Amino acid sequence: MLRGILLAGSENPWLREQASRRRFVRRAVSRFMPGETLDEALSAAKNLAPQGLGTILTQLGEHVSDPGEAEATVEHYLDVARRIAAAGLDAEISVKLTQLGQDLDNAQAVERARRIVEAARPAGTRVWLDMENTPYVDRTLDTFRKLRQTHSNVGVALQAYLRRTAADVESLLPLGPAVRIVKGAYREAPDHVYPKKSDVDENFHRLCARLLDPGARRPGTWLAAGTHDLRLIRRIVALASDLAGGEGYEIAMLYGIQREEQRRLAAGGVRTRILISYGSYWFPWYMRRLAERPANLLFVMRNAFGG
Repeated sequence: MLRGILLAGSENPWLREQASRRRFVRRAVSRFMPGETLDEALSAAKNLAPQGLGTILTQLGEHVSDPGEAEATVEHYLDVARRIAAAGLDAEISVKLTQLGQDLDNAQAVERARRIVEAARPAGTRVWLDMENTPYVDRTLDTFRKLRQTHSNVGVALQAYLRRTAADVESLLPLGPAVRIVKGAYREAPDHVYPKKSDVDENFHRLCARLLDPGARRPGTWLAAGTHDLRLIRRIVALASDLAGGEGYEIAMLYGIQREEQRRLAAGGVRTRILISYGSYWFPWYMRRLAERPANLLFVMRNAFGG
């Protein structure tokens, strides 16, 4: 019930406006993002690099309704790709296709994504197509397939709470895909998702096992396992060791969560990459992070009562 309330709140414009005015909410959000600007995100990435931690940079935003804004998003990410290369960072890019105007013109969104992927290719920077809710899954996968034909530096996120995702993985395996498995945090029809956390966790593990299976892997296949569940991380690390000799995968975690575990994994030789989000459109994203782990509400309340 709490998860549903948080996800409904993520879509409420009034709540978004009110939250942006509350100092304690902005302070709580700072736990999960270093700031609203690209400069702040790059600074955080540079600070993580000496710890052996790679990064993924994503400017928060979705459902762009103006072509000029979609073009501005492309220009922003072209700048991100240039600055990653200039700084020599082990950093990647993640973008939502609705940021690129998918709701306006799907073909144009595909071409905008292609421009970003092309700009990132010389430095070997991977561009992730972030996954959104069910109405966008097929279009996102179609875009990935088109770009994967000509670019090896593109990946796609898939959500373990969706019942369809196992079939989606099977359809992508012949391409040698880079796939980031996440649990998922959108409001969905009950018949589209696994209802219990334990079911989502088990599906997450099965999806990772399939992507690590030597019999299924093709050249280029890469797994980024996006979770903060320490038990699940241990299972995936052991699985990767058994199936793939510890190669072909990484653990992906959010900035500011399980920091000690992030450092421990990297120090132990496990490739670990941190998703750094930035930008002013943080409220829907933040509410989804709370919905993924409602216990984070305790952190918000401590900040609230602390003034």
